[in-house]
Amino acid sequence: MKLPIYLYGQPVLREKTQDIPLDYPNLARLIEDMYETMYHAEGVGLAAPQVGLKDRIFVVDLTPLAKDDPSFDGFKKVFINAHIIEKDGEEKIVEEGCLSIPDVHEKVPRQNRIHIQYLDEQFNPHDEVYEGYKARVIQHEYEHLDGIMFVDHLSGIRKQMIRSKLNRIMNGQVDCSYKVKALKKK
Repeated sequence: MKLPIYLYGQPVLREKTQDIPLDYPNLARLIEDMYETMYHAEGVGLAAPQVGLKDRIFVVDLTPLAKDDPSFDGFKKVFINAHIIEKDGEEKIVEEGCLSIPDVHEKVPRQNRIHIQYLDEQFNPHDEVYEGYKARVIQHEYEHLDGIMFVDHLSGIRKQMIRSKLNRIMNGQVDCSYKVKALKKK
């Protein structure tokens, strides 16, 4: 089922998430719905707060980008109760966007390497290191779990320059091909 994506301004996007217990009801359905929602919106990652949930889970699928980078082929993962242990490597500035902030793309600095621990959909533990674009996408989605959005990395002047766009998004003045839930209705 396609879920509505919560837009910038929704309080749930600024709240810290809670760990998912082993007996979380309908977890498989939630994961399936998150992937379906993400694919419909043409995204490569989606975190639970973006669909209105305060649960510590996000999904990533870079497979659609495999024609540009073959290492992305089959890179489809569920991250449950994830915790980034370390960020290091060269800081890279790359343009990012977000399904919760449609039509806004800004250059964001991020470390090029991360060490992350998480559980998969079967609650198997993983302790992994990612670099490059994989690390960037994971950091972007991970930050949603702590109430952080990519625009929080922008300078004060840059935030002022996009303030009117962000206000329109909060007011539901967006044209998206996917279902959204704005703070205020148009």
